[in-house]
Amino acid sequence: MGILAQQKSTTSSRAAGGPVVQGTPDDPHRDPRETHLRNIRQITSGGTNAEAYFSPDGKRLIFQSTREPYQCDQMFIMDIDGSGARLVSTGKGKTTCGYFFKDGKHILYSSTHLASPECPPRPDYSKGYVWGVYSSFQLFYAKESGEIEKQLTKGPGYNAEATLS
Repeated sequence: MGILAQQKSTTSSRAAGGPVVQGTPDDPHRDPRETHLRNIRQITSGGTNAEAYFSPDGKRLIFQSTREPYQCDQMFIMDIDGSGARLVSTGKGKTTCGYFFKDGKHILYSSTHLASPECPPRPDYSKGYVWGVYSSFQLFYAKESGEIEKQLTKGPGYNAEATLS
């Protein structure tokens, strides 16, 4: 993650003290062949950030991130401009696949924290990228504050990658 694309244009640029915008000379993500996207902005820095999804009102993102002090992915919510990032998972285990419910007040995500507070072992990357399919992932329904209200799955199995529609 780290890139947010919208169809509106803007004149902000790093030189003006604002975010980097696609199409400006200082844009590290600029691809002159791209003709459909405008207003591409990097909204995260530091850590490894992935799988961002919009809140129903379009004002926030939920995403997974490995950043200090966490050693593996945790769930965060931040404002659409990249400010206000806050932890909404337990800070234990590994998390993935976070989504907002339509009410914008509840989230869904998967976590291994019940099996162990530690990160699960990393997969063997010797032959290329591999996604860790851990049987300790469980799905959780939580308030946007991070308070878990209900564990949705129980028992071993790759209980991750749920989707809301």
